[in-house]
Amino acid sequence: MKTPPVHYLHKRVLRLFMLLFLSSFTANINLSMKTDSDITSPFNMWSLDGHFEFKDTQHASRDFGNRFQFPPRAILRPESISDIVMTLKHVYEMGPSSNLTVAARGHGHSLQGQAQAPGGIVVEMESLKDQEMQVHVGESPCIDVSGGELWINVLHESLKHGLAPKSWTDYLYLTVGGTLSNAGVSGQAFRHGPQINNVRNLEIVTGRGEVFNCSSEENADLFYGALGGLGQFGIITRARIDLQKAPKMVKWIRVLYSDFSTFTEDQEMLISAEETFDYIEGFVIINRTGLLNNWRSSFDPEDPLQARSEGTLVTTEIHIFYVVSIRSLICGVLRQSTRL
Repeated sequence: MKTPPVHYLHKRVLRLFMLLFLSSFTANINLSMKTDSDITSPFNMWSLDGHFEFKDTQHASRDFGNRFQFPPRAILRPESISDIVMTLKHVYEMGPSSNLTVAARGHGHSLQGQAQAPGGIVVEMESLKDQEMQVHVGESPCIDVSGGELWINVLHESLKHGLAPKSWTDYLYLTVGGTLSNAGVSGQAFRHGPQINNVRNLEIVTGRGEVFNCSSEENADLFYGALGGLGQFGIITRARIDLQKAPKMVKWIRVLYSDFSTFTEDQEMLISAEETFDYIEGFVIINRTGLLNNWRSSFDPEDPLQARSEGTLVTTEIHIFYVVSIRSLICGVLRQSTRL
């Protein structure tokens, strides 16, 4: 059998290469010609507990950082976990050629556009109310909550049982899934760690549309990846949060500093001491004329007069928690006085 000439082989290879190139080029043209309606039309045919929105999506293109504005193609307002599962599974099966991305949005307090999905789908997690909050009392109390629940509601539900989360953010109108996807740092973090350190287990919907229950002992890689993972490992749809006995009374103190070095030294001393306060945090405020000489803990940090001043001040806010009522404290002092 004769071997084909070299020039003949070269021609066949060249023809094969051109055929593959033209096929790929044609496929890319067909994909690029797909309109929004071509991509989103399947979503309209689904039977969901919630619904999709394809108009008035501009609010989902902004966040608290106000640095990026990327409008999504659609907004999903889920009322069940199955709504999220169906959406993520469909997007996954469409493949990367669809260019669809999905982002979970809580209260929109991200800073770098993490809750935005340029040309994709934003999942409004506050719509997810498929299960009621459930408090478990006992020696190791905890609460089961939706990933779209606000921390202020978690606190109110816990207080009905004389309990409260061990760690929370300074601003409580944030979603559970949102802060757990970041860290959840607060004035209690030096004692109990951030919020992600006070989670028993999670329910997560992955990018493939699969649902996993995970904890430090079950699917641990996904558990630790999702906590503080900025939503890159899945959407947190439910969480079990550690609770502790709620204080009956709180002593609230603010200390004002004009010297930053002194402020940081005191902060380090307070959080490292064995016997210290229950809540410690610091923040910067705008200085105004006479603030140092007329300091009151009840000042309004948003007073517009402060904006006309020069320089800044820093303050340490510290709390002491009391687990007994004021009446109990007074009775205890009276009994001690009687003995003396």
